Amino acid sequence: MNAPVNNAIAAMIPELTEWRHDFHRHPELGYEVPRTARLVAERLRAFGFDEVIEGVGKTGVLGLLHGGAGPAAGEAKRVLFRADMDALPILEATGAEYASGAAGRMHACGHDGHTTMLLGAARRLADTRDFDGTLVFCFQPAEEGYAGAQAMIEDGMLERFPVKGAYAVHNWPGVPIGAFAMARGPMMASTGKFLITVEGLGGHAAFPHLTRDPIVAAAAIVTAAQTIVSRVVDPLDPAVVSITAIHAGDAFNVIPGRVEMRCNVRCFSDAVGRTIETELRRISADTAAALGARAVIETGGGLPYPPLVNHPAETELALAAMRAVAGPENVRDDLRPVMGAEDFAFVLRQVPGAYVFLGNGETAMLHNPEYDFNDAAIAHGVAYWTELARTVLPA
Repeated sequence: MNAPVNNAIAAMIPELTEWRHDFHRHPELGYEVPRTARLVAERLRAFGFDEVIEGVGKTGVLGLLHGGAGPAAGEAKRVLFRADMDALPILEATGAEYASGAAGRMHACGHDGHTTMLLGAARRLADTRDFDGTLVFCFQPAEEGYAGAQAMIEDGMLERFPVKGAYAVHNWPGVPIGAFAMARGPMMASTGKFLITVEGLGGHAAFPHLTRDPIVAAAAIVTAAQTIVSRVVDPLDPAVVSITAIHAGDAFNVIPGRVEMRCNVRCFSDAVGRTIETELRRISADTAAALGARAVIETGGGLPYPPLVNHPAETELALAAMRAVAGPENVRDDLRPVMGAEDFAFVLRQVPGAYVFLGNGETAMLHNPEYDFNDAAIAHGVAYWTELARTVLPA
């Protein structure tokens, strides 16, 4: 059995659930999250936060809350808690009464729940202030591929408010409600995007000998690229190289002169990432040249996300808080690393910290049109955040 949720937190759940449903009805994408950010800022002020700063990293919100002893003196008593706010460009298929009111947009990753849980903890901690130091509540836009965390860093978030640690939570389908899981060390992969353009000589499909067919060259590149992981990367280093899109031509009887391909790369170290990029460029150029074509590789749009790596001391603090609220039997510290990517990795490159998964129960997987954040997880997320505050900044 899970440890019981604090009565004060349990009393908040009906209202927090209404907030979550409201965020779900009004999904916003990338950096364009004005409604969500406004509501977050308004609520932090209503809770009595000591300072609320809007427009960080374009549309991010920071809220400062001092413990019972007053403002922290330096970063030794300052910690950052982060939630993401953005949705995804997916057409919702949940059939929920509170389903998205914006066609082609939905909260398919649970950021509506993440924002709600951190707001719930903000309210509870503003009431108690039973910690010693300052908590920096970070509500971040643009996690889904646009590196909103890095944008907030570049806008001076960590320079203005240096912190000794940083923490984040993500819901995870398949982990039971009230349970938690995390990996020690590397937990989520880096992601790199590459656009491969193969240029040949187009012509009539009846006369292929008068062309230099870029489709044949592209097909050879797709096949050869699979040897990067199987024959170049150390077998003990997890990695993925996937060609995810191929675009060329639009007629039955024409060999096009150009092919465009998209490639997605995942791994857990910068060194492996550099090896993969070097090999992808070599294979593409040499394979195309062998078939009389030319290949050019450009990095795809957006900033590549680095691997997310949990830090040892902060991992132990997070585990202590999870065990306190869920019971040791409901906390896993041996989760296998996940090939998904997460831009909280940018924060953990600057500050030691930990990233954990909160059980979402047996729901559809993330980024699925039928996914929905499980409201039953809200109380457990709020309980974790409030316990973590007391753990990392003990009064």
